[in-house]
Order: sequence, then C-alpha cells, then structure tokens
Amino acid sequence: MKTIQLSQEFSVSTQTLYTAWLDSESHSEMTGGEAHCSDVEGEPFTAWDGYIEGTNISLTPSKEIVQKWRSADFGPDDPDSTIKIQFKDTPKGCIMTLTHSEIPDGQPDYHQGWIDNYIEPMKAYFQEK
Repeated sequence: MKTIQLSQEFSVSTQTLYTAWLDSESHSEMTGGEAHCSDVEGEPFTAWDGYIEGTNISLTPSKEIVQKWRSADFGPDDPDSTIKIQFKDTPKGCIMTLTHSEIPDGQPDYHQGWIDNYIEPMKAYFQEK
C-alpha cells in the first residue's frame, strides 16, 4: 500500500474550492472529465467519465473532504483507497492538501495523475474565474 500527498495554493476561498469539488457541474468543468458528485456523507460519486468512483465518508464544510476512492485500474479484489482533501485559508486564497492513502500495490503513478488531471486543470479553471 502506498500514500501520496500534494499541496497547492489557489486564489479562491476555501468555501469556493470545497463547493466546487462536491458539485457535479463545477467538478466536471474544473477537471475536464464528467463527474457526478454529492455534498452528502454516505453518497456515491463518479469522476473523469466514470474512471473514478467512490463514496463520501466525512464532509466538514470549507475544511475537509474524506472519500473512499477507486479507479478503473483497481482489481476486483483491491480494497478502496482513501483521499483526504484539507483546505486552509491563506492571505491569497487557500491551500488544498490532498492525501491519497491505502493505494493498492501495482497501481499506476497516481501522484502524476493528480497533478495532470486535477492540480493543473484546477489552477487554470480558477485563474479564469
């Protein structure tokens, strides 16, 4: 099992980023892949045209999102991984720290995947706002 962590500052509020992650339309726009999200604990979600699926485990508005997460690359016997997204106010906006843990052995390089498919598109999306 592997764990990766990434942090990125965005020039938007913690509320804006938190809400965008859990809103289907905003999540789809900021990543470029279709997403079906929920802002309710226990509800399922999908992202990147169904490549990612999971369940909201714990939601603390503007502070933290915890989700069970798996990609289409996971084998049928692989347990779900966990992502924890934390938001902290800064003078320029907020810092988002994403921790992806319990990644089963043999999975692709999700560290680069998070950068290419989330961090970079989100930076571009929020610069345009």
